[in-house]
Amino acid sequence: MPTKRNSALLILDMINPFSFPGGGDSLRAAKRIAATVGNLARNHRRRGAPCIYVNDNFGQWQSDFRVLLEMAAATKGVAILEWIRPAQGDLFVLKPKHSAFYQTPLPSLLESRGVDALTICGIETDSCVLATAMDAHMREYAVRVPSDATASASTARHRAALLVMRHGDIDTRAWKPG
Repeated sequence: MPTKRNSALLILDMINPFSFPGGGDSLRAAKRIAATVGNLARNHRRRGAPCIYVNDNFGQWQSDFRVLLEMAAATKGVAILEWIRPAQGDLFVLKPKHSAFYQTPLPSLLESRGVDALTICGIETDSCVLATAMDAHMREYAVRVPSDATASASTARHRAALLVMRHGDIDTRAWKPG
């Protein structure tokens, strides 16, 4: 009999000003998946599962998530916020590097919630999503990375990262509501 999983949704790097070199390509990628990410978040909230926004701190060591949200709202990143704006009760983690696990409180947060399964979505599939998925897999979480809720600045890099994850036994099937 399968074990019931206690899951959480990680939304990676979608709260973003997209003001870095190549940011325009990343913004276009984020726009392609924003509605699906928003639907995933609503689905998780409805089930009482945590939605955790994990974002790069962009080297702003005196920043917090509210400042990042305000910064994104004042830039071209606002186009993404209309789809994936955090809701009351959502959680936030700022990260210094690619993986959501690297030098962040995420492991403690997940443990405090009894989480043993993660759905990971957001950008960039070939860096932050891949690094987070592999770290989660090594920590023995059940990991799902819906192919239609992740994107990269390059379609080829997105597909290559999905292939790496599939070979690592990570579920990358497209998300189906329900």
